[in-house]
Amino acid sequence: MSRRIGILGGTFDPIHCGHLETGSAAETALRLTRVYVMPSNMPWHRRPPKASVFHRFAMVSLAVAGRKGWRAADLELRGDGESYTFRTLQKLHGRGYTPDELFFILGADAFRDIESWRHFPAVLEYAHFAVVSRPGLSVTELRQRLATLADRMITAPAETTGHASPRIFLIDAVTPSISATEIRERCQRKESIAGLVPDLVSQHIEQHGLYTSPTPGRRASDAERPAAAGRLHGQD
Repeated sequence: MSRRIGILGGTFDPIHCGHLETGSAAETALRLTRVYVMPSNMPWHRRPPKASVFHRFAMVSLAVAGRKGWRAADLELRGDGESYTFRTLQKLHGRGYTPDELFFILGADAFRDIESWRHFPAVLEYAHFAVVSRPGLSVTELRQRLATLADRMITAPAETTGHASPRIFLIDAVTPSISATEIRERCQRKESIAGLVPDLVSQHIEQHGLYTSPTPGRRASDAERPAAAGRLHGQD
């Protein structure tokens, strides 16, 4: 079986069940052989994360524990400055992955703004894109919203190999309506977040008092950065 590597990126402040269900939908529809869950260092399109690098990577590690073929990856956290998808995919190419082996996973709401991404449209040549429906925006609407990209779009499940260039796979799946903002606000009000995040993530948030004050997080020092065991290697 050829390698089909899913890349599930995001701020993950914190990671929640909506993220995980999006990744699972892509994994099933495209028969992915591995899923790397990759927290961003400093997202270019939103405010800095509330939780530190250390805590966000820890929460991702806890969230994927026990999921066969899923790994927490610190590739973006080991860089400085803002995180851009095209740079991440270039780094993966340098580690031996080809564009045809990579599937960048994201929700339809995030992909809707793809034309504003740095290095668009070239970034679409660096990997397949696996786009999953999100509450309020089905992937079926994207062909009209992004008409110039419609000829690259394929409804999954579909054959993932043999294409002349990377494709955009549309995955119409039901995913929960959860946001990290809602979770942080619940924590600040000391309300339950049960069912919104995995149990181990909830325990980590409670144990470390994350999101309970207006300025709960801070950037991790170099000493706090994830250990080498979390590094993303170029071969499976």
